[in-house]
Amino acid sequence: MVDQLRWDYLSCYGHKTLDTPHLDGLAARGVRFDRAYIQSPFCGPSRMSFYTGRYCRSHGATWNGFPLPIGQPTIGDHLRPLGVRTALVGKTHMIPDLEGMARLGIDPNSDVGVRLSECGFEPFVRDDGQYPFGPVYRDTEYNQYLRSIGYGGENPWEEWANSAEGPNGEILSGWLMKYSHLPARIPEEYSETPYMTGRTIDFINDAGDQPWLCHLSFIKPHWPYIVPAPYHDMYGPQDIQPAIRTDAEKQTDHPVFRAYQNTRICKVMSHPKVMERVIPAYMGLIKQVDDQMGRLFAFMEERGLFDNTMIVFTSDHGDYLGDHWMGEKDLFHDPSVRVPMIIYDPRKEADATRGTATDALMEGIDLAPTFVEFFGGKDIPHILEGRSLKPLLHGEKNVEWRDFAVSEFDYSTRYAREQLDVTQEDARLVMICDKRWKYVHCEKFRPMLFDLESDPDELNDLGGFADYQDICKMMEERLNNWARQHHARMSLTPERINDMAYSEPPGVHIGFWDEQQHDDYFKGEWDKRPFFDPKGPERRERDEAAVAALFKRLDDEE
Repeated sequence: MVDQLRWDYLSCYGHKTLDTPHLDGLAARGVRFDRAYIQSPFCGPSRMSFYTGRYCRSHGATWNGFPLPIGQPTIGDHLRPLGVRTALVGKTHMIPDLEGMARLGIDPNSDVGVRLSECGFEPFVRDDGQYPFGPVYRDTEYNQYLRSIGYGGENPWEEWANSAEGPNGEILSGWLMKYSHLPARIPEEYSETPYMTGRTIDFINDAGDQPWLCHLSFIKPHWPYIVPAPYHDMYGPQDIQPAIRTDAEKQTDHPVFRAYQNTRICKVMSHPKVMERVIPAYMGLIKQVDDQMGRLFAFMEERGLFDNTMIVFTSDHGDYLGDHWMGEKDLFHDPSVRVPMIIYDPRKEADATRGTATDALMEGIDLAPTFVEFFGGKDIPHILEGRSLKPLLHGEKNVEWRDFAVSEFDYSTRYAREQLDVTQEDARLVMICDKRWKYVHCEKFRPMLFDLESDPDELNDLGGFADYQDICKMMEERLNNWARQHHARMSLTPERINDMAYSEPPGVHIGFWDEQQHDDYFKGEWDKRPFFDPKGPERRERDEAAVAALFKRLDDEE
């Protein structure tokens, strides 16, 4: 998983000037999902959905810095009982529920506490990056590595890997987009993307023959937009694809869209000169990722791991890069909420789909059940809200698949909320899309609506037009149906619930008039009756017979 890579910035997805041959090669051996949507367009909530296989409304970690509540099972919790070592190399953006652990008496430093703090992963390497201003919240292995090879300072990640150098040796922070065209101060081989690739190779060697899942999670191409030589000048303004936006969008009457366009981030990042400086660096970061994927794939080929290892390449969300007059990834246009998704399945049954693409609606929550199935686990639909992708990977016929995808956004901590003057509980957006329509429910405001068939670039919001209110009503009802589904009932399987149907708890005998009705019902004497718990049709038949017999006796007595 890379961070902040939009779906259309790989050559196999149609980018005209960015060449990504190693990821293209993976797509040629697997399946490319062309309509993959994440469950929230921001790091933390999106990742928590990937890791839990659950929607944001279900796991509750709806924004960066919102802890994943204790009790939410993750990929590691599902795979460990199957004998699978489940490890992290890189970023999760996980915030542990320390209050929940304290309430339950769990030491955060214990084995259980560490797993709860790391989304269920073994933290082979945990690295979410650092911040240049204010205290460094967590020193990292990568920072320690940089110091060990002579790149010192309080925060080498900031001072070397994510800064450039001026003509007089001054440090120029990569957080300032003006310097995005300059090379990072560190040689490429010591930068964080190659480092994490090398540590992944270390993990695979360490894992040996034990079944394993490794979550290699690059920080890049997420900002700071700065990349080491030779990637810093591989691309220039001539390589930038035309911005997806119109002047009419700047005149939008939608309060939420307008509020976001008016934020500092969006105003600055949608300026043409800023885009000319940032986007080539963003492309260079992606090119570096592709080269490191080539390095990893070569190692795996040498070890014969392509014979038995599923490989998934994806992103946690996209990046507007000035499209729709937006920066960052706050809303639901495709540059933000749609991601690349390439899956290589080594099994023979997947041979028929190699090198193909599908427009089936896929969600990030589908990966967790796919991994459980791959390792031979049972389906657990009362916990995992996604679906195993096996039927699509194996080209199974007549597959019943979802007809819409959902993504959610909690903007209670964002600048736009202040402009809109909404309470934190109302600062909520929910997107639902099918293959034609994308509908965005905006609490307290009118919806947004896009016709993806006639307007694939999502330039014309139809949500305010009377002619489209029937479509809005249809999509809102689908969204409401989704929202009304069970999502917190995790402690019992569907099979167990079915077993409980039409029966009372053991020892509870209600609805009986007298001893005779009770004995007639249970076919035995009151004080010698063996435990009997009829279910389903048998229960209904006995209920009907017992009631009929009782009513006849009562009528006869009258």
